Amino acid sequence: MNENPADDAIVRKKSTPKPSSDAFVFFGATGDLAYKQIFPALQAMIRRGHFDMPILGVARSAKDLDGLRARAHESIEKHGGVDSRAFAALSAKLQYVNGDYGSQETFHQLRKALGGASRPLYYLFFITLPSHQTCLPPLLRG
Repeated sequence: MNENPADDAIVRKKSTPKPSSDAFVFFGATGDLAYKQIFPALQAMIRRGHFDMPILGVARSAKDLDGLRARAHESIEKHGGVDSRAFAALSAKLQYVNGDYGSQETFHQLRKALGGASRPLYYLFFITLPSHQTCLPPLLRG
């Protein structure tokens, strides 16, 4: 045992496994921030083995999941280059909820999409919307 109890606490803290997120949910999945930064970052994390959870994109402008996958591919192609293996893994993890952020139905669809997630307290929500958008208050209440 160390003479300094704080050192023991640091050792225990380092050895205690941290809970991981069960799903990555990001609102504004078809917006500029997702296009320029989120999709390329997701592919990079997957390529490095640092990301292994479902990805749920929420937006209202993609027609369907194939449309969101096409936008993600275009995004990564333009902002860093597509790694075919990493993109295939990203594409397989990607899900899409189409809806208006002011509608409770969107959040019901999101809850349904998260149905297989086993740790509801560990969802990782990321809002990629401008703060001035009128949809932000209903989204936060969702």
